[in-house]
Amino acid sequence: MTFDLPITNPLPKRYSTADAGIGGVIKQRNEDFIVDELPLYDPSGDGEHLYLGIQKTGVAHGELMSVLRRHFSVPPRAIGYAGMKDKHGVTRQAVSIHLPGGGDVDGVELPHERIAVMWAMRHRNKIRRGHLAGNRFSIRIREVEATKSLQVHRILQQLERIGVPAYFGTQRFGYRSNNHLLGAMLLSERWEEFVHEVAGTGYTPFPEYQRERRELADRGDFATALTQWSPADRTERQMLQALRQGRNAKSASLAVDRTVRAFFVNAFQSAIFNRVLDERIDADRMSSLMFGDLAWKHDTRNVFEVTEEELATGELQPRLDRFEISPSGPIWGNSRWTPMDAVAATEQRAFDAMGISTEEFVNSKAAPDGERRPLRIPITHVEVEGGVDEHGGYVRVAFDLPRGSYATVVLRELMKNDTDEQQATDSQNAMQDEAAESV
Repeated sequence: MTFDLPITNPLPKRYSTADAGIGGVIKQRNEDFIVDELPLYDPSGDGEHLYLGIQKTGVAHGELMSVLRRHFSVPPRAIGYAGMKDKHGVTRQAVSIHLPGGGDVDGVELPHERIAVMWAMRHRNKIRRGHLAGNRFSIRIREVEATKSLQVHRILQQLERIGVPAYFGTQRFGYRSNNHLLGAMLLSERWEEFVHEVAGTGYTPFPEYQRERRELADRGDFATALTQWSPADRTERQMLQALRQGRNAKSASLAVDRTVRAFFVNAFQSAIFNRVLDERIDADRMSSLMFGDLAWKHDTRNVFEVTEEELATGELQPRLDRFEISPSGPIWGNSRWTPMDAVAATEQRAFDAMGISTEEFVNSKAAPDGERRPLRIPITHVEVEGGVDEHGGYVRVAFDLPRGSYATVVLRELMKNDTDEQQATDSQNAMQDEAAESV
């Protein structure tokens, strides 16, 4: 089997702040990582959709969805949520369940000791992805001295001034950091390679506990391989079930949920954006505009072309300083605003590094529409404190981020310990988490 797509690292490679980080670790305990969803609107009290305020502790998003489906006897499409929350932590969010007919909403309880219902109300519409204003985070960084809070405060002051790099974090790329590669395979219709990467030994590292089942798939023993994946491994099971039925690689690939396939393509787009942002930070251009840029308006989420005349007069700088506008990068797609000059060249280089031709992308049935994303995001309502408890010293940080942002990107700027060794450790931890979920 030939394979010539480049296995590029999609994760952030640059820092936007110059101060040394404090090191440390996060997510040692669920109570050290607290997330509160900031709602875009409040439920009205009547309608066909039951809104629930959910608090989950150490529970993956997929597990929450399974509990809701079984408890309310509804299909997946009946459940709505604004965003997927981390497994490792205490997270609070709203979900919706389509339950027409009204009825009493008091006293709703779910059969799970780590999922609690905080409130219940009716509303007229389903919660859609992105239907949130943002998230409030409260995070303890462990294995550091409490006095490091002063250093963290200085870095956060810089981030408040220049913004947080709008990188896509590790969650977008999966525990194997290969979601973008799967997206590239779908876009270029490399069906055999897609099957090999999802169900077989593939091209990127995987947890050792998965070796036997993946080698079984490589040998064509799909029925036995299927028995070794748990119900939580929905993507692998969907593919193997199709292969066991004698379907070809294309048909087995398309047996994977459409939403999952779309997520892989989104990861491909995200990898391009991260490469563009790497280059802009290298050039010290994350927080400044240049000719050819498409400036992002934070209030309307629209863009406008930056002209040489506007740059010459300096009229845009005060708006940048007030965080009204920011430079933007590509969420690559068929219909999209296209920048000019050196900005366009930077974005084209990032696309070319993914190993797919423009023609392949344009002609792909999986190619999405494009859009823009700001290169930086505002961080607000910042708090910092140092302390010591029964588990040792820590620095606690709290802040608000708008939707589509990652707290891990902020923590990366504060800790600055994502060396190759640290990334290997994080990858191994993610693999162990995946193993625990599959037992």
